[in-house]
Amino acid sequence: MKKHLLFVLMTLLPMALLTTATSCSKDDGVIELDKDNNDGQQNQEIIVTVDDNGNVDGGHRFTKVDETNFYIDDIKYTTVSGNLKVTDYDKALFSGGGATIISMLKYKGRTWKVVGIADYAFMHCSNLTSITIPNSVTSIGSYAFRYCSSLTSVTIGNSVTSIGNRAFEDCTSLTSVTIPNGVTSIGYYTFSGCSSMTSITIPNSVTSIGDHAFYYCSSLTSITIPNSVTSIGECAFSGCRGLTSITIPNSVTSIGNYAFSGCSGLTSITIPNSVTSIGDDAFNGCYFLPNSIINNTTLTSGNNWGATLCDVETSEGLLIKDVIAIKCRPWAASITIPNSVTNIGECAFSGCRGLTSITIPNSVTSIGNYAFSGCGGLKDFYCHAKNVPNTESSSFYNSNVELITLHVPAASVDAYKAKLPWKNFGSIVPL
Repeated sequence: MKKHLLFVLMTLLPMALLTTATSCSKDDGVIELDKDNNDGQQNQEIIVTVDDNGNVDGGHRFTKVDETNFYIDDIKYTTVSGNLKVTDYDKALFSGGGATIISMLKYKGRTWKVVGIADYAFMHCSNLTSITIPNSVTSIGSYAFRYCSSLTSVTIGNSVTSIGNRAFEDCTSLTSVTIPNGVTSIGYYTFSGCSSMTSITIPNSVTSIGDHAFYYCSSLTSITIPNSVTSIGECAFSGCRGLTSITIPNSVTSIGNYAFSGCSGLTSITIPNSVTSIGDDAFNGCYFLPNSIINNTTLTSGNNWGATLCDVETSEGLLIKDVIAIKCRPWAASITIPNSVTNIGECAFSGCRGLTSITIPNSVTSIGNYAFSGCGGLKDFYCHAKNVPNTESSSFYNSNVELITLHVPAASVDAYKAKLPWKNFGSIVPL
């Protein structure tokens, strides 16, 4: 009897397991997990089925606009050549937060695959915080997510081969993006103005980085350009002041005008032999020591393509040429200017928001226009100059000097209190 019971159990158990496994087929399930995308994470693939009575599985909301337009969970889908594209979102009903694009719709005996995101689809969707793009999608249109200022996270399916111009422009909260392997070019202004972006992964499939592609991605600290890239467009990395290093691969043949202009945190650059053309002022607003700009090609430039060569860089991030303090690295937090400096140049510390204190020696006699403009983080300003330096009215523009404590020689307190712009400091105390 025991042997017979054991035989029955061994016969029925595999059948039960088989029944369980087959009951979760794609046709019946709402959600499936497709193959890993290129950053190792799994994309959630959602199939929505609507029956003839309009009932929707999986708790989704479905609204038919007409025979070619449908809303599913506040996202509008439009039939195009037998497939679906995301074309809009319900501006009245979408309450914000994350959104997931479906991969397939089954409705009235038909099956539509979602293959693209149209131009302007989510433009100005300021309360969208995250978006998951399924593996069924192959293209992201121009301006698709432009001005989505709250967007912090984007998961792009690994089937995407094209990302349109300005697709993520001014997504100011976006911190990182992994571009799928299959995308061949990064168009103009694609990620321009993504000021919170700290990292970007560019795959080996990309051959060109377009004009203004990463323009003013000011938080970007490092980037790896793959050796598939042959051209770097005009202003491609202009204003990326957080960049400290970048390697240009041997595959690159051209660097556009102003490509790295305003990258004031960049400490060195190596130009490979493959480069045959470098545009005007490609490194304007970059500051290097003489041996930190290495040109391995036969190309020459009378002005180092706009780069400023300095004599000294202090450990705190201050760049000095002759007797002039000319630039502060964007990452600097505290600066002590050496006694060799007599002048603080125009815009020398402009925009150094992380700077909390600065010490100026007695040797300084003049401070240029906008020298400390936009230094909103300054708390203490130590000026050892016994004679009030010649200072422009704009030297402390937009730096909230009324919140800064000015420390000066005891015998000079009254002189500073009597002279603009120094008299505007919140408090003036003796050293």
